[in-house]
Amino acid sequence: MKRPLRALAVAGLLAAGSIVAVTLGGTASADTQICEQYGSTTIGGKYVVQNNRWGTSAQQCINVTSTGFAITRQDGVGNTSGAPVSYPSIFVGCHYTNCSPGTNLPIQVKNISSAPSSISYTYVSGAVYDAAYDIWLDPTPKKDGVSQMEIMIWFNRQGPIQPIGSVVGTASVAGRTWEVWRGSNGSNNVISYVAPSAIPSLSFDAMAFINDTKNRGAITSDWYLTSIQAGFEPWQGGVGLAVNSFSQSVNTGGGTPTTPPTTTPPPNTPPPGNAACSVRYATNVWNNGFTADVTITNTGSSTVNGWTLNYNLPSGQTITGSWNATVTQSGSAVTARNLSYNGTLAPGASTSFGYQATLSGGFSTRSSFTLNGSTCTRA
Repeated sequence: MKRPLRALAVAGLLAAGSIVAVTLGGTASADTQICEQYGSTTIGGKYVVQNNRWGTSAQQCINVTSTGFAITRQDGVGNTSGAPVSYPSIFVGCHYTNCSPGTNLPIQVKNISSAPSSISYTYVSGAVYDAAYDIWLDPTPKKDGVSQMEIMIWFNRQGPIQPIGSVVGTASVAGRTWEVWRGSNGSNNVISYVAPSAIPSLSFDAMAFINDTKNRGAITSDWYLTSIQAGFEPWQGGVGLAVNSFSQSVNTGGGTPTTPPTTTPPPNTPPPGNAACSVRYATNVWNNGFTADVTITNTGSSTVNGWTLNYNLPSGQTITGSWNATVTQSGSAVTARNLSYNGTLAPGASTSFGYQATLSGGFSTRSSFTLNGSTCTRA
């Protein structure tokens, strides 16, 4: 299932000037009712609560308390094979140009020692929704617009809905087992951790999910944590859903800073014989699409500064989105180029990128790759 980035619609409306998206400077001391499409307020001198009704023109209202919020009206109806109608949520950090009071975000992942989190939800029956805890990251210290990486932690889902992309396995994170989904919505990449059954409350370290995502090659330690949000994505109904309490801190000082890799632009013409390499090409296939995770290893004795991987896809395979590389396709020919932060490969070092693609007909995999003009072995 694909769905557009929930915040993308916000940006368009803000740019058009037709709606003031946030209630600037609002602070909730007693219960506050918000029905404005993108209305928001602050609580506890630290958190922003937003209505964020981005996917429908139907009315939605939330009641903001001193510790969270509850949905009191939700008239929108979304197609369960498409996008939700909204994402009412509470957050720290920066969501577009709305930054929470006193936030220390963005912070580079390598400088974060811990990110203690705590959440308590109230769920209802008869509605279609997910309860999502979102972690946003970007290669730059972004304070506006869309960050490139979204980690979604699904504490509960009700009804025939699913995360973006497809299942790529399971993971043991924060003392629990999660089903892991991976994909792209066209604007940012998404890794989702889905609980097998509803979790009403949990205290954990958000760095556990960030580190798992990093280990999957989706980000590096040089990326920035930009915001953390918790709330609900309703498709149908949802009155009574509530975030009872939300606590989030981001602590620095315990990490081990590393020197950022030298930024090397991709070469326009790959130098011949510049790389000895191996490639691991892993896929997850369903009836009309697949995701691919590609790992490149420098098996030579010289450092690779800037890489371009070339190969061909069989007929009927069309790339729709990618992460950790600039991936283009012309007919069957695919070209993947490094980004600014992963272009340097020391001898023995590896880097990974991935993409999502549509599939028409039977699936077959790839066996021939060249890196900067040199043929790679298959790992």
